[in-house]
Amino acid sequence: MSLHSGETVRPRHGANRESTPNSNDLKARAVRLRELHHGGMLVLPNAWDATSAAVVVEAGFPVVATASNAIAAMLGYPDGEGAPWQEMFAAAGRVARAVDVPVTVDAEGGYGLRARELVDRLLDIGAVGCNLEDGDHRAGGLLDAGAHAQWLAEVRSAADDAGVPIVVNARVDVFLPTAGVPDEERVAETIRRGRLYREAGADCVYPIGVGDRGVLGELVEGLPGPVNGNSGADLDLATLRSLGVARVSYGPRFYHAAMADLRVAVGALLSEDAA
Repeated sequence: MSLHSGETVRPRHGANRESTPNSNDLKARAVRLRELHHGGMLVLPNAWDATSAAVVVEAGFPVVATASNAIAAMLGYPDGEGAPWQEMFAAAGRVARAVDVPVTVDAEGGYGLRARELVDRLLDIGAVGCNLEDGDHRAGGLLDAGAHAQWLAEVRSAADDAGVPIVVNARVDVFLPTAGVPDEERVAETIRRGRLYREAGADCVYPIGVGDRGVLGELVEGLPGPVNGNSGADLDLATLRSLGVARVSYGPRFYHAAMADLRVAVGALLSEDAA
């Protein structure tokens, strides 16, 4: 289903609301999401279901982002497009229907969908942003940067045609071990790819896996436009803000923390019962 006439979007998998946002609502949310990438730092404690999304909003965060790793694990699949895209989108749709703020979806590598179909699926579930990564889940390593940039341009064009300026966060996987890029080439290759993706219409560049303050500073300086960073041992929020990072993601961190707490709690019950 596309959004060319302002019709109400109705998800394929049921809803916990009486209605879902129409195209005007989605456009407003997309514009708001883009604005939040400028003039401050957008912090995204990633959610994985309707309840965790509601917790994020109740805490006062203006946007909900999903984490594919956490959603795939919740559904019983491995990360890296191991889950059927239909199930991933159904789960993300439940997140979007649970809150009244912009939702951006970790869409991994796009699941092999054509650009127009990907955009339509995002809008169908009420999402106004997406992460799209350049790691190759089928062959390993990285996708060809030029071909990936062309696909991102097609996603941008499809979003423009639909009348909703979906916010595209182009993840660059150069710093992941699976990329196979030598350490001394990582900064230059990330900047090369990030510039291509920005020229293709991506709103933000996400060099995932960077934990060094100096390296992240080089990337923020060398990449045009907003940069998404990760917090870490040497990268607290104050440091990320001082470096000029526009957006901060936590991925599946809170999901794994919740599961760790659950293991401790149920383990204590078993110990108590055996005493």
